[in-house]
Amino acid sequence: MRSSGSPRAFSRAEVAQHATKQSCWVLLGSRVYDVTAFLRMHPGGEALILRRSGEDISAELQGPPHRHSDNARRWMEQYYIGEVEREDAGDAQALRMIKRKSNQATEQQEPLGINKCSKVDYDHDLVDWKKPLTWQVGHLGEKYDTWVHQPVDRPIRLFQSEFLEARTKTAWYMVPAVWMPLVIYLIWYCYTLLSQESTRLFFTSDFSILVHKYSFPFIFILGMFLWSFIEYCIHRFLFHMRPPAHNYYLITLHFLLHGQHHKSPFDGSRLVFPPSLASIVIGSFYLILRQLFSEGLGMSLFVGGLCGYVVYDMIHYYLHYGSPRKGSYLYGLKAYHVKHHFEHQRAGFGITTRFWDRPFNTVIPDEPEF
Repeated sequence: MRSSGSPRAFSRAEVAQHATKQSCWVLLGSRVYDVTAFLRMHPGGEALILRRSGEDISAELQGPPHRHSDNARRWMEQYYIGEVEREDAGDAQALRMIKRKSNQATEQQEPLGINKCSKVDYDHDLVDWKKPLTWQVGHLGEKYDTWVHQPVDRPIRLFQSEFLEARTKTAWYMVPAVWMPLVIYLIWYCYTLLSQESTRLFFTSDFSILVHKYSFPFIFILGMFLWSFIEYCIHRFLFHMRPPAHNYYLITLHFLLHGQHHKSPFDGSRLVFPPSLASIVIGSFYLILRQLFSEGLGMSLFVGGLCGYVVYDMIHYYLHYGSPRKGSYLYGLKAYHVKHHFEHQRAGFGITTRFWDRPFNTVIPDEPEF
């Protein structure tokens, strides 16, 4: 995917001047890319790109330490803005001086507010990006699986109806705003219920043990652990099902559930579950636990699971848009999740933890850090 029209020519001095968070350009050979919009998304952190701004990054893409995937290289083409003019090698020292001065002026420059991705030419894609995608993807057939796993950096429109389209979008803060008050209330309710010392765990009709109020934190954590397993199963077996190439409706369903997220992984309005959709999963989790256990025990497990879901959605959003400290737990998760999107779509299904990938043999192979 490349921008339409003739490529613009830039001098190396111009490229070297764009070395700040507000305007960051890099080179691949003679090709110029404005990666300003990508800084925040880069799994290795924006500092790695900024240190190489204005320079040729061909060697970094090839590795070591990390060889970028074909999808990562394809993704890069969205930021292509032109070609660099040929200049004498004797200008290299002057260019380094320009870049140093540009870095020193980082804080004084105003944000450009320009997303060069808007220049990408989608006229020859398999779908018409000017129309809602929901009713188009089912016609892709056997091409759907490859197409949906070639990510792009642009928002997706699912429905023509403004009402339906709005129902598919959710701001990240809506998840804690809707569910955390319920979590807080149920924590108080469960602790109060267990304090009555009438909740028992039955092993047989003749043998049971008292569930003491002080055991609530452990039951709560167990509920969160149960959610992590449900999270893994939903992601692997539902979201990453392979719809038959001939089944228009299953392809459409897959795209609505998760395919659209893999096609546009940085669409910030669709990184968390709409409360209406989440309530179906949450309600099912509640009904199952209430059937299996007494009220106090079942509700205690449920509220732990509900809290686990909120943590999951917040972590998922952060893995796409956050900048965790290098070496931290979240830094490792971010790199792991980006690999899932760009290179290993059939592995790495854990979001909040990689624990369940191990027994199910879906761990993404280790490689040196970014």
